[in-house]
Amino acid sequence: NNERQKMSSPSEPPETDPAFIAKEEDFTKLPSELSHVDWTKPISWGKYEPYPPSHDADAITTTDDDGDKQTVAVAQPLPLTPEGTNPSFKPPHKALEFHVHATSGRARYTTVHLPHGPVATPVFMPVGTKGTLKGLSPMDVTNSDALNNQIILANTYHLALQPGTELIRDAGGLHNFMNWDRNILTDSGGFQMVSLLKLAEITEEGVTFENPFLSDNNDKEGETNSGNKKRTRQEATESGSMMLLRPEDSIYHQNNIGSDIIMALDDVVSSVADDKTRFQIATYRTLRWLDRCFAAHRRPHDQNLFPIVQGGLDVSRGGLRDVCLAGFRERDDKAPGYAIGGLAGGESKDDFWKVVDHCCRALPDTKPRYLMGVGYPLDLVVCTGLGVDMYDCVYPTRTARFGVALIDGVAPGTLRLKSHACSEDYRVIMHGCKCMACAGGYTRSRLHAMLKNDNPLAVSLVTHHNLAYMMALNKRMRDAIKNDAYGDFARSFVRDQYRGKDSGGQDVPKWVKDALAAAEISLD
Repeated sequence: NNERQKMSSPSEPPETDPAFIAKEEDFTKLPSELSHVDWTKPISWGKYEPYPPSHDADAITTTDDDGDKQTVAVAQPLPLTPEGTNPSFKPPHKALEFHVHATSGRARYTTVHLPHGPVATPVFMPVGTKGTLKGLSPMDVTNSDALNNQIILANTYHLALQPGTELIRDAGGLHNFMNWDRNILTDSGGFQMVSLLKLAEITEEGVTFENPFLSDNNDKEGETNSGNKKRTRQEATESGSMMLLRPEDSIYHQNNIGSDIIMALDDVVSSVADDKTRFQIATYRTLRWLDRCFAAHRRPHDQNLFPIVQGGLDVSRGGLRDVCLAGFRERDDKAPGYAIGGLAGGESKDDFWKVVDHCCRALPDTKPRYLMGVGYPLDLVVCTGLGVDMYDCVYPTRTARFGVALIDGVAPGTLRLKSHACSEDYRVIMHGCKCMACAGGYTRSRLHAMLKNDNPLAVSLVTHHNLAYMMALNKRMRDAIKNDAYGDFARSFVRDQYRGKDSGGQDVPKWVKDALAAAEISLD
């Protein structure tokens, strides 16, 4: 396995093809391959019921009462595949096969077949940024019926910094390195353009980050080093205190890591930024960078490269999200699945759901759809209703480290174990939960005392609980879809969190009502 990994991964990143580099005066020009697009029509492809027919839908000829004939496009039922069907991994995507087993409205119960096994969706993917879930071992995850995760996420940027993807490659890939025999998805490093913006410079070539592990006050561009010389950015990059991440570098690192799903490097702008020109440049650049990612990808036989839809919050007809989607439609034969990016960055919930809805209405129904950086349980319930399949977020594990447990019940659906109310509460976190904490009989009172004393075992227990909660939520959503009862499930979940002011609770937020209405799920 180690030798195969070394042979299939490149020894160094490829050079950038000059044909993919745009001149600065062309940064805001519509990509030439989209010059033929009719922007007055919705951008969509590969759509089936209950969506309107897309431009590539089958057409039928009808005759009206006057004998006049007209040809109209008709949406067909989405083809379903029985559960348990083995994948054949046929071209053009030899490392992914997507089976839709059941639908309920726009929600789908599917299996994404990958090189390290099947993944049932809807699915939440825990985040192991540096190749580990903080507070848990791989055995804690795989040997627990309450978790049994089939896929986790790791981050390319952080792994490239420490320990380095060449080391990971030489160890046989991240699966071997972390002793994980199931699937891995890696982010491309694009999100760090937002989260580490103060440390980054973005150009057509790529993004240059300041290395937080190697740079110090005497080792930064523009400051004096021990020789009292000014350092250029190139010198800083060569010394290792700056890290250049081009699309070619991101794919090189992800090829080294050996993850089952890899992400294209996109030009990410904060969703709350107020710079229309910057969003336009980023959207067009995301398409050019995608071409560079496809060209650099050396392992399409066992790794799946997903493009990421960008375009800010612009969901107008012919707007930036449409431009990005139209560009992906032109490249659809190369993409085994798609991600929706640029969200979960502080935008309003109303803007959030409208972007998700817009993208799900456009992207093909025969490929998986992954909503990046989203992990609040309510968001999963709403967005699954809109047609999303896959999610990731640090929320369940990060909030556990602050002593906050996820539970059913009134919004926000959390239990603060460090609060005084838990000091003499002898119930487990949540009755019926099969996590290590609840099944092990750890009461809220005991966890309260352990957390107050900074006992690391308590953090592990709450982390295990929160992930178990998310996995149980996944299963509840899948079961509801299998029974064609997702609308009933969503209504019940929302009403449990928002019981109305007349009942001493909160009213359902307008964005939740509007989003579910778009999915044809009424709360009345």
